[in-house]
Amino acid sequence: MPKRSIHAVTAAAALACLAAYGPTPGSAVALSAGATGPSSAAPHFVPGPCPKTPEPIDALGTARCGTLQVPENRSRHGAKTIKLAVARIPAVSSKPAAEPVVFLAGGPGADAFDDIPFLVDSGLNKDRELIIMAQRGNLYDQPNLACPEIDRSNAQAVGLRFGAQPAQQLMLKAVKECRDRLTRDGVDLSAYNTAENAADFADLRTALGIRRWNVYGYSYGTDLALTYLRLYPDGIRALAIDSITPPQSAVLPWGWSSAAEGIGNIFKACAAQPACKERYPDTARTLTEQVRKLEAKPLTLNATPPHGGKPVKVVLDGGALLDTIVAFGVRPEDLPAALTELAAGHPKRFATARAAGSVQHVGMFAHGLTNSVACSEWAPGASERDVLEAGKKAFPGWPDTVLAQVPQLPYEYPACGIWKVPDRAAGQRVATVSSVPSLVISGTFDAKTGVSWAKGVIRDQSRSTAVQVPGIGHWVVPQSSCAQRVLASFLARPTAPDTTCVNGLKPQPFTIIPK
Repeated sequence: MPKRSIHAVTAAAALACLAAYGPTPGSAVALSAGATGPSSAAPHFVPGPCPKTPEPIDALGTARCGTLQVPENRSRHGAKTIKLAVARIPAVSSKPAAEPVVFLAGGPGADAFDDIPFLVDSGLNKDRELIIMAQRGNLYDQPNLACPEIDRSNAQAVGLRFGAQPAQQLMLKAVKECRDRLTRDGVDLSAYNTAENAADFADLRTALGIRRWNVYGYSYGTDLALTYLRLYPDGIRALAIDSITPPQSAVLPWGWSSAAEGIGNIFKACAAQPACKERYPDTARTLTEQVRKLEAKPLTLNATPPHGGKPVKVVLDGGALLDTIVAFGVRPEDLPAALTELAAGHPKRFATARAAGSVQHVGMFAHGLTNSVACSEWAPGASERDVLEAGKKAFPGWPDTVLAQVPQLPYEYPACGIWKVPDRAAGQRVATVSSVPSLVISGTFDAKTGVSWAKGVIRDQSRSTAVQVPGIGHWVVPQSSCAQRVLASFLARPTAPDTTCVNGLKPQPFTIIPK
C-alpha cells in the first residue's frame, strides 16, 4: 500500500474444518501433523537484510531483519518452504520491558511494513521491542501474492459504473489472470488462510526464542489475532485488537451492517452539534436522495487525484458514492458538507476521492491473500441474494443495483467462482473464549468494522477492557492520542489499564460551509 494519511487506509472493506488437521491448541507444530504426515521443513528464522521499501522507513535503519521459513501447507507432507519477511524494531527506551509487541496487519493483503511509521508514531515501540512480520503472500515474502492485474483493473474502474457489467467483467478478467499466473508458478492458493497465518505467528515466537509477547492487530488483523489466541494461546501475555472483525461473525454480508452503523453514527454526531444540525438538518435523507439520483443518472466528469497529477475520467453513481464514503475517501467530519455540496451540483469532493483510485501502486497489495481468505472463510454459507437482503435491511429503499455489492468487496461471489479455494468456514467461524487479558478498541465512525462487532468478543473474553473512541473511523490507535495512551497503559498493566481519557471525548466539529 502507498504512503497515505490514515483516512486512506483500507482493509477489505475475513477451512475445511481444523479437526481435519488435528491441531492441539498451543502448538503450531500440531497443525503440521495432518493426515498426510508431518511437513519436511521445520520452521526456522534466518537473519538477513531489511526489505528495500519504496519510501525510506527510518525505523528499519536500526531494525534486525530476516525471514521466517515455514511450510506453505502444513497439512501436506513435503510441502515447499515459503519465506516471510520479519523486522525487529528496538524499543526507544534504554530499559525496555521484557515482552515485545508483535503486530498483525489488516487487509487481508495489506503490507505490514508500510504500517511501521504509523505504529512508531503511535508509540508501539516506546517501551518495548516491536516485531513486524509480513503475513504469508504479502509484499517482501516469497512467494508474493500480489495481483498487478487487479491493481490495473481498479485503476480503470474509476471510469466505469461501480456495480455494472463492464466493471465486473474487467475485475473478473483480472482475477482469472492473476489466479492462472500464481498457480502456474506453483502457489498453493488453499494454503493462504487465517489458520496458516496464525500458525506462522506461533512459529515466529518460538523461532525467535521469545517466551511471551503481546499481540496487537487491527481490522483483518483482529480476525487473525483472535484465531491465533484460540489455536495457540501459549506465550500470549496480552491481546489488543482495534476495529474488530470477529471470526465467528465474518460472513460476507457483514459489510452492510457496518456501513449503516458507521455512517449513521456520523450523522448522529452531526445532529448533536448545533452548528452542524442547523446547516445540515437531514444528512441521512440527503445521502439517500443522492444515491438514488446518481444511480439513475450517473455523473461522468474529469477529476484530479487528491495528490495531483493529470485529470482522469470518473463515473460517480450511487454505488461509487457509497463505496467512497465507506473507504473514507471523504473525511467523516467533511461528509455532511460534501453531501450538501453534491446535492447543490458541486461533486468535487467525491469526484476527487473517486479519482484517487486511478493511482494504483501496482504490485504492493497481496490481492491473492485477500481472495483466498475471503473465498474460503467469508463467502461460504451466504449468497448474492443474502448480500442484497442485508443491503435492503441496512439501507431500506435504496436501489437494488447499489445494494447487490458489498462495499469494498464488490463482485466477490463471481470472483470466488474463479479463485476456487476450499470452504474453510466451519473451522474458522469459531468464537475465541479466553481469560488472556484483552483490550478491545472501536471507533464510533468506523463504517468498515462497525462498533457493534465488538460485543461478542467482549462477552467471550473474561478479562477484557472495551473502549469506544468517539469520532474516529477505521484503525483507531494511529488517529487518537487517547487510544494511544490507553494502549500503552494496557501493555503496562493488562488487567488494569487507565481508560479515563475516553471519558468526555466528543467528535471534533464538523466542517460548516456557507449557505
